[in-house]
Amino acid sequence: MRALVIVALISVLALPAATAAPPEEVAIGQPLRDATMRGLNSPARALHEFRGRPLLINVWASWCGPCRAEMASLERLAWLDDARYFTIIGVSTDDYVDKAQAALAESNATITHFIDQDLVLEKMLGASTLPLTVLVDADGRVLGKVHGAQEWDSRAALDYIHETFGHRTLGHTGSAPPPGTR
Repeated sequence: MRALVIVALISVLALPAATAAPPEEVAIGQPLRDATMRGLNSPARALHEFRGRPLLINVWASWCGPCRAEMASLERLAWLDDARYFTIIGVSTDDYVDKAQAALAESNATITHFIDQDLVLEKMLGASTLPLTVLVDADGRVLGKVHGAQEWDSRAALDYIHETFGHRTLGHTGSAPPPGTR
């Protein structure tokens, strides 16, 4: 009987550690923690593998209409010369891999996409609303977060991206950030 009580006590004490919440949101100015991302249209990769180049992370879901509408502008952005010095990735918060892959197939996605595992990235990036786009510098530090769908290939968005990453677009100076920026 005593052994049974000890086993039960150990089980109860271990439970909080096993079900602990993921780390809190990374604030602007702070470095992202590393996390391994399961690939949807590519192999799995860790966030640290993207260091060395600025990174634009778009967080989306297949059921999110604004997210799906925004995807086309991210694809167009990826093909612009303006995007040659940074990397664009997508992170789906879908519960089911097949739903996310179907959305990518429907949109003819060429950008590398991953799926969040156990809400780690959703919590770390602060994706309480979707879509969310996070701009990260080459050292992994969060520079900006934009909540809500944007036309990422628009002049205003390009200016915001270049200014946030510290690059200037020739012939364009000063711009207001897109709506939803914090």
